[in-house]
Amino acid sequence: MSRYFTEDHEWIDVDGDVGTVGISDYAQGALGDIVFVDVPEEGRELSKGDEAAVVESVKAASDVYAPVSGTVVEGNAQLADEPALVNSDPEGEGWFFKITLSDASELDALMDEAAYAAFVAKL
Repeated sequence: MSRYFTEDHEWIDVDGDVGTVGISDYAQGALGDIVFVDVPEEGRELSKGDEAAVVESVKAASDVYAPVSGTVVEGNAQLADEPALVNSDPEGEGWFFKITLSDASELDALMDEAAYAAFVAKL
């Protein structure tokens, strides 16, 4: 499985042609305590860069963008009852949605973990 990051602090784990998407530890830390998450519905078509989900914290609401194009195959229903999972495990159980990739070459424009760490270090 490969993990990629965007400059907007989304991550995507790719396994075959399915990607699991969430926000990075850096992003959840910047947002503060997460109080609500709205994930996309199964079957929704997304293009790279589309607003895919919304995350609200005590500080602000923020859009989560699709790191790649494809079709949503699952939203993380657990976040409706436990939005704080995004704080406690942002790059694990706090994932937002799973998407079937329609164009795997879009991954080439994303950062790997080392590049993302260097990117965050400059912020």
